[in-house]
Amino acid sequence: MPFTITGLAPDAFTPLFSLDDKTLAAREIVRTTANAKPGFPCRVTLEDAEPGEDLLLLNYESHSAGTPYRSSYAIYVRKNAREAARYHDEIPPVMRGRPLALRLFDETGMLVGADLSLDGDPTSKIQTALAREDVAYIDVHNAAHGCFAARVNRS
Repeated sequence: MPFTITGLAPDAFTPLFSLDDKTLAAREIVRTTANAKPGFPCRVTLEDAEPGEDLLLLNYESHSAGTPYRSSYAIYVRKNAREAARYHDEIPPVMRGRPLALRLFDETGMLVGADLSLDGDPTSKIQTALAREDVAYIDVHNAAHGCFAARVNRS
């Protein structure tokens, strides 16, 4: 089953980098600098930031469906993230080698299943899930920290 994994659109985040730290704090956003790789996964580029890169840590509503499964959590966004990454039938760097949780949703936003990919290559589990007629999309989260990684759609 072919699939596409797309990073978040940068438009909502780019203007935030011009705000001062006090204004960011009022919005519960933290400006930070990557000090290790991996460890600062950008949700726009779907790559880990390089040490020394500027990022914002902010709350993001990844699943806004009007269901009990609405979800938000902290994500990182790189300052130089200008374009949403797009991967076809390929796992983005930020998801490789990490234990991942796959949350399977139907077209109304209701959870219809879940799976774990502990080996860092969720390709077969994504293909199996998308082969199900009741699965409309998959939200992938880091299994350990719980943060949203990316959405997977059929291609």
